[in-house]
Amino acid sequence: MGQSQTAADKVITIEKLTKSFGTHQVLSGFDLELSRGESIVVLGRSGSGKSVLIKCLIGLHMPDSGSVNVLGNNMLALDQAELDKVRARVGFLFQGNALYDSMTVRENLEFPMRRHMSGVTPADADKRVRETLAHVGLEDTIDMMPAELSGGMQKRIALARTLILHPEIILYDEPTTGLDPITAREISSLMNHTKQTYNTSSIIISHDMKCVEQTADNVAVLVDGRCHALAPYQELARSSDNKVRQFFD
Repeated sequence: MGQSQTAADKVITIEKLTKSFGTHQVLSGFDLELSRGESIVVLGRSGSGKSVLIKCLIGLHMPDSGSVNVLGNNMLALDQAELDKVRARVGFLFQGNALYDSMTVRENLEFPMRRHMSGVTPADADKRVRETLAHVGLEDTIDMMPAELSGGMQKRIALARTLILHPEIILYDEPTTGLDPITAREISSLMNHTKQTYNTSSIIISHDMKCVEQTADNVAVLVDGRCHALAPYQELARSSDNKVRQFFD
């Protein structure tokens, strides 16, 4: 991120975010800025608060203190209807894909359109579904059920469903977990292709270092509830800081 960046270039700004569950402090003054068109990977140990962070971003968790601004909206001050409008502009790729087992691939992709887009004709919906499936390389699965697809194919369909509303931001939660190395690499490549094609900004939660290296413009290292370090992958890989080195050794 260069010095010429302005506030208008920031699509997410997180300041001094704190979140506890009972006596367990998860986030302890976390700060992060995401610029338009940027991909940041949040790297942290299991239980460090990575998933809590992205749930705070989209209003699924209410922080104890601090501020979260997404696409110019103060997320902590929105009512439910306003939250839903912002969420329609933010795609979320769940770790478990969250496809509807009883729906075909086509129906899975049409579902968010029916919920968030008015006045879409069946022909327009069909066109968008097919274009989005073509983007992930699976147009021929349009009438298949999720159970008929491999794990990697399900991940691609989940990404297609995320893309169907043309979101400005995508939040990826462990996108390559449970996939074999070749499929994981293909998903990482598809994430980069998606960023280039749709000009999306991304926050990626991952502990898969191959995925981190392949997809990150910058890596935020989450340690002790704070953003301990923020830099490109190769710079962090050369760090002598033990709290950073633990992820690269």
